Amino acid sequence: CAVRDFNDFAIWYTPGVAAVSKALEADKERMYELTNKWNTVAVVSDGTRVLGLGDIGPEGAMAVMEGKALLFKYLGGVDAVPICLDTKDPDEIIQAVKWLQPSFGGINLEDISNPKCFYILDTLRKEMEIPVWHDDQQGTAAVNLAGLTNALKVVGKKKEAISLTLIGVGAANIATTRVLFAAGFRPENAIFVDSKGILHSGRADLEQKQAANPYKWDLCLKTNPEK
Repeated sequence: CAVRDFNDFAIWYTPGVAAVSKALEADKERMYELTNKWNTVAVVSDGTRVLGLGDIGPEGAMAVMEGKALLFKYLGGVDAVPICLDTKDPDEIIQAVKWLQPSFGGINLEDISNPKCFYILDTLRKEMEIPVWHDDQQGTAAVNLAGLTNALKVVGKKKEAISLTLIGVGAANIATTRVLFAAGFRPENAIFVDSKGILHSGRADLEQKQAANPYKWDLCLKTNPEK
């Protein structure tokens, strides 16, 4: 569409736009029909775990979020808006994202440190009406599942019979195990290694920190039963 003269302004903006606003007030589901919400996502970060850079804050993360927004547009034709929040508090991040819900068709969480990223994602997926995705978790997990599934076809092995070893116990690998276990890979055949060694139920250091990171301790209980 084009704005050619003042008559077009009267249609696209006031007073013509009032008809659209009244329709949306009466039925908010028409947002996907009458606005660009259907094709717009927010790329949300607090800048605490930017790939290769660590905790560089919301200002430092902005360029990375703009880059991700470019990928959305270039590769998928999706309009993405980078939003960097000036808070590290998980509950404040959750509330901020919930406030954005009327304006976006989906939320892409990006570069948020663990373990709070799990809590944020799980909470938002339960409490929001639009899709919420954490790329560092689910994107990586989806690629790992696809690659491993195809590799097993090539070598002629079954997922229930193989052993898994995962180096690192951050957001990506914890999310990967969620997806792998849901797909039929067996937890008892998995071994995780962090900077202190192999995860198992006898790791007193992780047991003491289970309140802060229950996701990692859960893997200690579910995997590597032979220690």
